Formats: sequence, structure tokens, C-alpha cells
Amino acid sequence: MRHSKPRRAKNEKKKIGTIISIIFFIIFIICIAYLIYNNYSKNKDKQVIEEVQEYEPIVPVEEEPTKTDTMIKVEELQTSNQDIKGWIKIDNTIIDYPIAQCDNDDYYLKHNYKKENNKYGCIFIKSKCNLNDVNSNIIIYGHNMKDDLMFNCLLKYKDKSFYDEHKIINITTESEERQYEVVAAFKSRVFYKNEKNVFRYYNYINFEHENKYNEYINNVKKAQLYDTGISANYGEQLITLITCEYSQENGRMVVVAKKIQ
Repeated sequence: MRHSKPRRAKNEKKKIGTIISIIFFIIFIICIAYLIYNNYSKNKDKQVIEEVQEYEPIVPVEEEPTKTDTMIKVEELQTSNQDIKGWIKIDNTIIDYPIAQCDNDDYYLKHNYKKENNKYGCIFIKSKCNLNDVNSNIIIYGHNMKDDLMFNCLLKYKDKSFYDEHKIINITTESEERQYEVVAAFKSRVFYKNEKNVFRYYNYINFEHENKYNEYINNVKKAQLYDTGISANYGEQLITLITCEYSQENGRMVVVAKKIQ
């Protein structure tokens, strides 16, 4: 009888050890399952991007096309999603995507051009912007993805050598091919509501008056990382490309360009 208590305690410890081992094994299996699913989901999301980049428009053989392939591609994508407004491309970079726009500025953060749930989202235009308004600033957002997709490439504009090789941004609608020349690139952040005397570049959309346009350009040039030697004049439509930049809290990388007339 003297050995019953130690033996019982030993058995209890053994049981506890077995339970802990089982728990750790279950956690291990869950982690492996999560990693497999996450990798599968990531590859599936990337596949959608690759599919649209490789998409070839259908051009009737018997008809001589009056539009470019990209214009036709935009037109065809619009038949399944009317939110598609155009296509953005920067030559010799990964940026080669459809552009969407809807009333909810959060929607395309987590949905692709097919309106499917997708962590890569879709390149999208701020809801209040009008792509066809001459006196406007078209604000375009895209995720900064770790695998270099979407707008990650914008971070390369920190270096002037990259800018020197990528001065032109192409935007195509269903009816027009446009080219925009980069005016400036700068780092900034999203400012808190109580902060005063700061440049909220993301609030400049419509330029009804020349002084508001000049105010925007002057602030952009003050913030620029290097001098491009390019400015903009009232009447030249602007685009502002924005993605996350992690050197500061709520940081953003911003590239501003003007339409080439």
C-alpha cells in the first residue's frame, strides 16, 4: 500500500503528458493544414492576376479592328463587370492590371476584377474621381504585396534611376489610349483628423479653380524625393498612384503624373 500513491501520481503525470502531447500534435496538424491552405489560396489568388495579364481579346477576323488590343480587352471585361474603367500599365514592370471603380472605396481592397474575394484586391480608382474629367486628379490605389505584385513596384520610384527608366504611365479605357508623364514621387502618410497644416494629397480630386491645382502641384514638388524637372499646368489632368510604405506609421508611397496632351 505504501507504493500506491507514488504509482498513482506517476500514472497521472503520464496521462497529463500524453494529453499535452496529443494537444501539441493537434496544434501541429492545424498549423500544417493552415500553411497548406494559405499557400493554396495565395497561389489561386495569384493565378487570377496572371490570367487577366495574359488575357487576349477576341477580335473578329472578318473585321478590321479600329481599337487597340487593350481597348478591346477593357471593353470585353466590362461585359462581366461594369466597374472596370480601364487598364494601367508601366512598361517593363509588373504593373499591368485592370482598374475598377465603385461607390465603396473598401470593396476592391479585398475583391479582384471578377468581384471574387481575393487578398490581392484590384487596382481601383477613388469613388469620387471622374476618369474623364479634364480638371481632375484621378487617385488610384493598389496593395503593396510582399511578392512584388500589384503596386509594390511603386516603391522603386524612391530611386531616381528607376524613374529615369519609367517616366511614362499608360492608362487605357475602352475608347482611348492615354499616357501620363511622372511629375514627382514622394513618401507621406495618412494624417490624423486633428493634425493641422499638413498636405492631405488624397483629398485633392476636382480642380475647379487654377489656384487649387497650383496649390496641389506646389505641395507635391515640396514633398518630392528628387527633382524630375517636370511640372504641370492647369488643364493637364493628373493621376496620383498610392500604395502602402512601411518606413513610418500609416506610411504611403505616392507617384503623381500628368496627362500628355
